Amino acid sequence: MLGSFSGTTVPALLNSTSNQLYLHFYSDISVSAAGFHLEYKTVGLSSCPEPPVPGNGLKIGERYLVNDVVSFQCEPGYALQGHSHISCMPGTVRRWNYPPPLCIAQCGGTAEEMEGVLLSPGFPGNYPSNLDCTWRILLPVGFGAHIQFLNFSTEPNHDFVEIRNGPYDTSSVIGRFSGAELPGSLLSTSHETSVYFHSDHSQNKPGFKLEYQAYELQECPDPEPFANGVVRGAGYNVGQSISFECLPGYRLTGHPVLTCQHGTNRNWDHPLPRCEVPCGGNVTAQNGTVYSPGFPNQYPNSQECTWLLTVPVGYGIHLNFTLLQTEPYNDFITVWDGPQQTAPQLGVFTGNSAKKSAQSSSNQVLLKFHSDGANGGIFAIYFY
Repeated sequence: MLGSFSGTTVPALLNSTSNQLYLHFYSDISVSAAGFHLEYKTVGLSSCPEPPVPGNGLKIGERYLVNDVVSFQCEPGYALQGHSHISCMPGTVRRWNYPPPLCIAQCGGTAEEMEGVLLSPGFPGNYPSNLDCTWRILLPVGFGAHIQFLNFSTEPNHDFVEIRNGPYDTSSVIGRFSGAELPGSLLSTSHETSVYFHSDHSQNKPGFKLEYQAYELQECPDPEPFANGVVRGAGYNVGQSISFECLPGYRLTGHPVLTCQHGTNRNWDHPLPRCEVPCGGNVTAQNGTVYSPGFPNQYPNSQECTWLLTVPVGYGIHLNFTLLQTEPYNDFITVWDGPQQTAPQLGVFTGNSAKKSAQSSSNQVLLKFHSDGANGGIFAIYFY
């Protein structure tokens, strides 16, 4: 339908696009008016001129009559400058509503597809002088970019391309190329890769064309099972972090948070920590367990360990030896009813007996463990 008209406004000029036109007039039973008067004349249905195919691009559509639409696409690496769709306009003179677009290689940009092409400005023609262009390849976390140069020609030493393993100017450079030799393929080990191109004021060359394709980076080593502790974190991909916590009675040795590093070989930024029983220390929890050093393995020889247990004032401490396996008489635990060895002694515990207990009369208890140079053993003391 070309249009539907009513009232007193004169419609605009209409053009049919075929050799027939159907006109329908309708009036109801109420108000009458002067109606309408129109004139028509025959016009040739000439087509719009064939739009040119943009260099390094494609034209889609082979009909150029009135209201026909032609669309345009660029080859990989080129950006469309102009309108991607143009329409043949009605009228006595056939013309497109917009000029045909161009496909150009831009100076820098952002590429977020899993594969793509980057081109120096003007490619395959010569690049302009005095350029500083940066392209950023942004991939999902856990992927790197495999980069392959297909064409390369720059002014030696003065005009160059740098590939950086990250999104910043300070990111590590994994390749710098200049001259006419085609660079080899590269692997970035970050999900963000930068390509920087510089040209000076003198000689201009065709520049470069490169392809990139995402590849999956392997994960960092699985830290589990983590003895005597738990691991918290969502994953082990590049850039992800995990944290470590020890079970009660154990102390973390090492870094509590590790981050999976970039690099050809995946690894954490620090060695995996360990949960170990400390040889002594200050304990302020209102309940818990004191273990022998090395628990659940046997304690080492020649140990002298001291623990000070402290609970809020007004409370006492009950000790329950849930496990006691020491070399009789030579390895032993001494308990004092207070913070110092001058306090009253609650007992000396040794041998293989268990279910022994002691009760303090103050809010502090001092424990001292001694082992000689001979046989090892194991013990666990629950306090509350």
